Amino acid sequence: MTQLSLTINDILNDSEYGLGLSLLAGKAGLSHRLYSSRLQKPGLALTGYTEHLHPDRLQLFGNTEISYLNQLSKEQLAVSISRFCSFPISCLVITKDLTPPDLLMIEAEKANIPVLGTELQSSLFISLITKFLEERLLPTTHIHGVLVDVLGVGVLLIGKSGIGKSECALDLVIRGHRLVGDDIISVKRKVPAALVGESNGAIQHHMELRGLGIINIKDLFGVSSIREKKIIDLVIELVEWDLDDEYDRLGIEDRNYEILGVKVQYLEIPVRPGRNITSIIEIAARNFLLKGMGYNSAKDFHERLLARIKGQTIGGEVE
Repeated sequence: MTQLSLTINDILNDSEYGLGLSLLAGKAGLSHRLYSSRLQKPGLALTGYTEHLHPDRLQLFGNTEISYLNQLSKEQLAVSISRFCSFPISCLVITKDLTPPDLLMIEAEKANIPVLGTELQSSLFISLITKFLEERLLPTTHIHGVLVDVLGVGVLLIGKSGIGKSECALDLVIRGHRLVGDDIISVKRKVPAALVGESNGAIQHHMELRGLGIINIKDLFGVSSIREKKIIDLVIELVEWDLDDEYDRLGIEDRNYEILGVKVQYLEIPVRPGRNITSIIEIAARNFLLKGMGYNSAKDFHERLLARIKGQTIGGEVE
Protein backbone atom coordinates (compact mmCIF):
# COMPACT_ATOMS: atom_id res chain seq x y z
CA MET A 1 0.00 0.00 0.00
CA THR A 2 1.25 3.45 -0.91
CA GLN A 3 1.01 6.21 1.71
CA LEU A 4 0.24 9.29 -0.33
CA SER A 5 0.76 12.90 0.63
CA LEU A 6 0.39 16.34 -0.90
CA THR A 7 2.26 19.57 -0.43
CA ILE A 8 0.35 22.78 0.13
CA ASN A 9 1.82 23.95 -3.15
CA ASP A 10 0.04 21.05 -4.91
CA ILE A 11 -3.27 22.30 -3.54
CA LEU A 12 -2.51 25.90 -4.41
CA ASN A 13 -1.75 25.02 -8.04
CA ASP A 14 -4.86 22.87 -8.60
CA SER A 15 -6.79 23.79 -11.73
CA GLU A 16 -9.06 20.74 -12.03
CA TYR A 17 -11.40 21.15 -9.06
CA GLY A 18 -11.93 24.91 -9.22
CA LEU A 19 -10.67 25.64 -5.72
CA GLY A 20 -9.65 29.16 -6.78
CA LEU A 21 -6.90 29.46 -4.17
CA SER A 22 -4.37 32.26 -3.87
CA LEU A 23 -1.46 32.68 -1.47
CA LEU A 24 -1.98 35.36 1.19
CA ALA A 25 0.96 34.67 3.52
CA GLY A 26 3.44 32.02 4.62
CA LYS A 27 5.14 31.22 1.32
CA ALA A 28 7.95 29.46 3.18
CA GLY A 29 5.45 26.81 4.36
CA LEU A 30 4.25 25.70 0.93
CA SER A 31 6.35 22.55 1.29
CA HIS A 32 4.28 21.38 4.27
CA ARG A 33 2.61 18.04 3.57
CA LEU A 34 -0.93 16.78 4.13
CA TYR A 35 -1.57 13.08 4.77
CA SER A 36 -5.27 13.26 5.66
CA SER A 37 -8.32 14.30 3.66
CA ARG A 38 -10.08 15.53 6.79
CA LEU A 39 -10.57 19.25 7.42
CA GLN A 40 -11.06 21.24 10.62
CA LYS A 41 -12.80 24.50 11.47
CA PRO A 42 -10.84 25.72 14.52
CA GLY A 43 -13.55 27.79 16.17
CA LEU A 44 -13.01 26.50 19.71
CA ALA A 45 -9.24 26.50 19.28
CA LEU A 46 -9.34 30.28 18.81
CA THR A 47 -11.09 30.65 22.18
CA GLY A 48 -8.30 28.73 23.90
CA TYR A 49 -9.64 25.17 23.87
CA THR A 50 -6.92 23.47 21.81
CA GLU A 51 -7.18 19.92 23.14
CA HIS A 52 -8.74 18.63 19.92
CA LEU A 53 -6.87 20.84 17.50
CA HIS A 54 -5.32 18.78 14.68
CA PRO A 55 -2.53 20.90 13.20
CA ASP A 56 -1.80 18.27 10.55
CA ARG A 57 -5.19 18.95 8.93
CA LEU A 58 -6.15 21.82 6.70
CA GLN A 59 -7.62 24.55 8.94
CA LEU A 60 -10.64 26.38 7.51
CA PHE A 61 -11.47 29.95 8.52
CA GLY A 62 -14.98 31.00 7.49
CA ASN A 63 -17.27 33.81 8.49
CA THR A 64 -17.63 32.53 12.07
CA GLU A 65 -13.88 32.42 12.75
CA ILE A 66 -13.09 35.78 11.14
CA SER A 67 -16.05 37.51 12.83
CA TYR A 68 -14.94 36.15 16.20
CA LEU A 69 -11.38 37.44 15.74
CA ASN A 70 -12.59 40.86 14.57
CA GLN A 71 -14.68 41.40 17.72
CA LEU A 72 -11.79 40.69 20.11
CA SER A 73 -9.82 43.43 21.80
CA LYS A 74 -6.22 43.93 20.70
CA GLU A 75 -4.93 42.07 23.75
CA GLN A 76 -7.36 39.18 23.33
CA LEU A 77 -6.62 38.99 19.61
CA ALA A 78 -2.89 38.85 20.23
CA VAL A 79 -3.29 36.03 22.77
CA SER A 80 -5.66 34.03 20.54
CA ILE A 81 -3.57 34.27 17.37
CA SER A 82 -0.28 33.72 19.19
CA ARG A 83 -1.64 30.58 20.83
CA PHE A 84 -3.07 29.25 17.56
CA CYS A 85 0.08 29.92 15.53
CA SER A 86 2.27 28.25 18.16
CA PHE A 87 1.04 24.91 16.79
CA PRO A 88 2.70 23.42 13.68
CA ILE A 89 -0.30 24.24 11.47
CA SER A 90 0.07 22.68 8.02
CA CYS A 91 -2.16 25.19 6.22
CA LEU A 92 -4.88 27.77 6.80
CA VAL A 93 -7.59 28.61 4.25
CA ILE A 94 -9.83 31.68 4.42
CA THR A 95 -13.08 31.44 2.44
CA LYS A 96 -15.48 34.03 0.90
CA ASP A 97 -12.61 36.45 0.22
CA LEU A 98 -12.89 37.50 3.86
CA THR A 99 -10.31 39.95 5.15
CA PRO A 100 -8.35 38.40 8.04
CA PRO A 101 -6.82 40.51 10.84
CA ASP A 102 -3.38 41.85 9.91
CA LEU A 103 -1.97 40.25 13.04
CA LEU A 104 -2.99 36.80 11.79
CA MET A 105 -1.05 37.37 8.57
CA ILE A 106 2.00 38.62 10.47
CA GLU A 107 2.07 35.71 12.92
CA ALA A 108 1.45 33.15 10.17
CA GLU A 109 4.33 34.59 8.17
CA LYS A 110 6.62 34.35 11.20
CA ALA A 111 5.58 30.75 11.88
CA ASN A 112 5.85 29.70 8.21
CA ILE A 113 2.17 28.79 8.14
CA PRO A 114 0.81 29.11 4.58
CA VAL A 115 -2.42 31.12 4.43
CA LEU A 116 -4.55 30.60 1.33
CA GLY A 117 -7.66 32.49 0.30
CA THR A 118 -10.64 31.63 -1.91
CA GLU A 119 -13.79 33.47 -2.94
CA LEU A 120 -15.88 30.31 -2.56
CA GLN A 121 -18.43 29.86 0.22
CA SER A 122 -17.22 27.58 3.01
CA SER A 123 -19.76 24.84 2.23
CA LEU A 124 -18.84 24.70 -1.46
CA PHE A 125 -15.12 24.85 -0.76
CA ILE A 126 -15.39 22.03 1.79
CA SER A 127 -17.16 19.87 -0.79
CA LEU A 128 -14.56 20.55 -3.49
CA ILE A 129 -11.45 20.27 -1.33
CA THR A 130 -12.72 17.04 0.26
CA LYS A 131 -13.14 15.44 -3.16
CA PHE A 132 -9.72 16.74 -4.18
CA LEU A 133 -7.96 15.39 -1.09
CA GLU A 134 -9.81 12.06 -1.10
CA GLU A 135 -8.89 11.47 -4.72
CA ARG A 136 -5.20 12.03 -4.00
CA LEU A 137 -4.73 10.84 -0.42
CA LEU A 138 -6.77 7.65 -0.15
CA PRO A 139 -4.85 4.40 0.44
CA THR A 140 -3.68 3.09 -2.93
CA THR A 141 -2.15 -0.07 -4.30
CA HIS A 142 -1.41 -1.53 -7.73
CA ILE A 143 -2.50 -4.99 -8.84
CA HIS A 144 -1.40 -6.99 -11.87
CA GLY A 145 -4.66 -7.95 -13.54
CA VAL A 146 -7.55 -6.87 -15.74
CA LEU A 147 -10.62 -4.97 -14.57
CA VAL A 148 -13.85 -5.32 -16.55
CA ASP A 149 -17.39 -4.02 -16.05
CA VAL A 150 -19.62 -7.06 -16.62
CA LEU A 151 -23.33 -6.27 -16.38
CA GLY A 152 -22.51 -3.50 -13.92
CA VAL A 153 -20.34 -5.78 -11.78
CA GLY A 154 -16.71 -4.76 -11.41
CA VAL A 155 -14.78 -7.99 -12.10
CA LEU A 156 -11.05 -8.04 -11.38
CA LEU A 157 -9.30 -10.88 -13.20
CA ILE A 158 -6.02 -12.00 -11.66
CA GLY A 159 -3.67 -14.90 -12.30
CA LYS A 160 -0.15 -15.58 -13.40
CA SER A 161 1.19 -14.04 -16.59
CA GLY A 162 0.04 -15.79 -19.77
CA ILE A 163 -3.00 -17.50 -18.18
CA GLY A 164 -5.38 -15.66 -20.53
CA LYS A 165 -6.70 -12.67 -18.56
CA SER A 166 -6.44 -10.20 -21.45
CA GLU A 167 -7.99 -12.65 -23.92
CA CYS A 168 -10.96 -13.16 -21.58
CA ALA A 169 -11.36 -9.42 -21.18
CA LEU A 170 -11.26 -8.93 -24.95
CA ASP A 171 -13.94 -11.57 -25.43
CA LEU A 172 -16.07 -9.84 -22.80
CA VAL A 173 -15.68 -6.51 -24.62
CA ILE A 174 -16.76 -8.19 -27.88
CA ARG A 175 -19.86 -9.41 -26.02
CA GLY A 176 -20.72 -5.83 -25.11
CA HIS A 177 -19.09 -5.45 -21.70
CA ARG A 178 -16.65 -2.67 -20.82
CA LEU A 179 -12.91 -2.60 -20.16
CA VAL A 180 -11.59 -0.49 -17.30
CA GLY A 181 -7.93 -1.41 -17.43
CA ASP A 182 -5.44 -4.06 -18.48
CA ASP A 183 -2.13 -5.18 -16.95
CA ILE A 184 -1.73 -2.68 -14.07
CA ILE A 185 -4.81 -1.67 -12.08
CA SER A 186 -4.58 1.20 -9.63
CA VAL A 187 -6.88 0.51 -6.66
CA LYS A 188 -8.00 3.09 -4.09
CA ARG A 189 -9.96 2.42 -0.92
CA LYS A 190 -12.83 4.83 -0.44
CA VAL A 191 -15.01 5.33 2.60
CA PRO A 192 -16.57 3.31 4.04
CA ALA A 193 -15.24 0.13 2.38
CA ALA A 194 -15.29 0.45 -1.38
CA LEU A 195 -12.41 -0.36 -3.71
CA VAL A 196 -12.25 1.73 -6.87
CA GLY A 197 -10.04 0.48 -9.68
CA GLU A 198 -8.79 2.38 -12.70
CA SER A 199 -6.22 1.92 -15.42
CA ASN A 200 -2.67 3.15 -15.23
CA GLY A 201 -2.69 6.46 -17.09
CA ALA A 202 0.08 5.54 -19.50
CA ILE A 203 -1.73 2.47 -20.87
CA GLN A 204 -5.32 3.60 -20.46
CA HIS A 205 -7.78 1.97 -22.92
CA HIS A 206 -4.97 -0.24 -24.29
CA MET A 207 -4.54 -3.99 -24.08
CA GLU A 208 -1.60 -6.28 -24.76
CA LEU A 209 -2.30 -9.48 -26.69
CA ARG A 210 0.57 -11.87 -27.23
CA GLY A 211 1.20 -12.39 -30.93
CA LEU A 212 -0.78 -9.29 -31.84
CA GLY A 213 0.76 -6.57 -29.71
CA ILE A 214 -0.82 -3.46 -28.22
CA ILE A 215 -4.36 -2.61 -29.29
CA ASN A 216 -6.55 0.38 -28.42
CA ILE A 217 -9.94 -0.84 -27.21
CA LYS A 218 -11.51 2.60 -27.40
CA ASP A 219 -10.52 3.08 -31.05
CA LEU A 220 -11.51 -0.45 -32.06
CA PHE A 221 -14.86 -0.73 -30.26
CA GLY A 222 -15.85 2.86 -29.43
CA VAL A 223 -16.33 4.81 -26.22
CA SER A 224 -19.12 2.49 -25.06
CA SER A 225 -16.55 -0.29 -24.64
CA ILE A 226 -14.50 1.41 -21.92
CA ARG A 227 -14.89 2.90 -18.46
CA GLU A 228 -12.57 5.27 -16.63
CA LYS A 229 -13.01 3.61 -13.22
CA LYS A 230 -15.19 1.01 -11.49
CA ILE A 231 -15.86 -0.29 -7.98
CA ILE A 232 -14.38 -3.78 -7.63
CA ASP A 233 -17.16 -6.19 -6.63
CA LEU A 234 -15.70 -9.56 -7.53
CA VAL A 235 -12.17 -10.97 -7.81
CA ILE A 236 -11.73 -13.97 -10.11
CA GLU A 237 -8.42 -15.79 -10.21
CA LEU A 238 -7.66 -17.86 -13.29
CA VAL A 239 -5.50 -20.89 -12.47
CA GLU A 240 -4.17 -23.79 -14.50
CA TRP A 241 -6.25 -26.95 -14.14
CA ASP A 242 -4.60 -29.41 -11.77
CA LEU A 243 -6.02 -32.95 -11.68
CA ASP A 244 -4.70 -33.41 -8.15
CA ASP A 245 -6.43 -30.29 -6.86
CA GLU A 246 -9.93 -30.16 -5.44
CA TYR A 247 -12.03 -27.29 -6.81
CA ASP A 248 -15.26 -25.94 -5.37
CA ARG A 249 -18.15 -27.77 -7.05
CA LEU A 250 -21.06 -26.45 -4.99
CA GLY A 251 -20.26 -22.80 -4.27
CA ILE A 252 -21.90 -22.85 -0.84
CA GLU A 253 -19.04 -21.27 1.08
CA ASP A 254 -18.22 -17.68 0.20
CA ARG A 255 -14.53 -16.89 -0.16
CA ASN A 256 -12.96 -13.46 0.11
CA TYR A 257 -9.94 -11.70 -1.33
CA GLU A 258 -8.50 -8.85 0.74
CA ILE A 259 -7.26 -5.64 -0.86
CA LEU A 260 -6.25 -2.65 1.29
CA GLY A 261 -8.05 -4.20 4.25
CA VAL A 262 -11.32 -4.59 2.33
CA LYS A 263 -12.69 -8.08 1.67
CA VAL A 264 -14.10 -8.73 -1.80
CA GLN A 265 -15.93 -11.86 -2.96
CA TYR A 266 -13.43 -14.26 -4.55
CA LEU A 267 -13.71 -17.10 -7.04
CA GLU A 268 -11.06 -19.44 -8.40
CA ILE A 269 -11.66 -20.69 -11.93
CA PRO A 270 -9.46 -23.47 -13.34
CA VAL A 271 -8.51 -23.04 -16.98
CA ARG A 272 -8.25 -25.95 -19.42
CA PRO A 273 -8.91 -26.52 -23.13
CA GLY A 274 -12.60 -26.75 -23.91
CA ARG A 275 -13.79 -24.55 -21.03
CA ASN A 276 -15.46 -21.33 -22.11
CA ILE A 277 -13.95 -19.11 -19.45
CA THR A 278 -15.62 -15.96 -20.76
CA SER A 279 -19.09 -17.48 -20.35
CA ILE A 280 -18.20 -18.67 -16.85
CA ILE A 281 -17.09 -15.14 -15.89
CA GLU A 282 -20.30 -13.70 -17.28
CA ILE A 283 -22.36 -16.23 -15.32
CA ALA A 284 -20.32 -15.43 -12.19
CA ALA A 285 -21.30 -11.77 -12.59
CA ARG A 286 -24.97 -12.68 -13.03
CA ASN A 287 -24.80 -14.92 -9.97
CA PHE A 288 -23.21 -12.09 -7.99
CA LEU A 289 -26.17 -9.86 -8.88
CA LEU A 290 -28.60 -12.58 -7.76
CA LYS A 291 -26.81 -12.87 -4.40
CA GLY A 292 -27.08 -9.11 -4.04
CA MET A 293 -30.85 -9.51 -4.36
CA GLY A 294 -30.84 -12.10 -1.57
CA TYR A 295 -30.94 -15.30 -3.63
CA ASN A 296 -28.11 -17.84 -3.44
CA SER A 297 -28.78 -20.67 -5.88
CA ALA A 298 -26.12 -22.97 -4.38
CA LYS A 299 -27.43 -22.59 -0.83
CA ASP A 300 -31.02 -22.91 -2.02
CA PHE A 301 -30.20 -26.16 -3.84
CA HIS A 302 -28.32 -27.46 -0.78
CA GLU A 303 -31.20 -26.69 1.57
CA ARG A 304 -33.77 -28.30 -0.73
CA LEU A 305 -31.57 -31.38 -1.10
CA LEU A 306 -31.17 -31.71 2.67
CA ALA A 307 -34.92 -31.27 3.16
CA ARG A 308 -35.61 -33.98 0.61
CA ILE A 309 -33.13 -36.40 2.21
CA LYS A 310 -34.59 -35.66 5.64
CA GLY A 311 -38.11 -36.23 4.35
CA GLN A 312 -37.17 -39.58 2.79
CA THR A 313 -35.47 -40.70 6.02
CA ILE A 314 -38.48 -39.77 8.15
CA GLY A 315 -40.79 -41.49 5.66
CA GLY A 316 -38.71 -44.65 5.80
CA GLU A 317 -38.89 -44.74 9.59
CA VAL A 318 -42.68 -44.27 9.63
CA GLU A 319 -43.20 -47.09 7.20
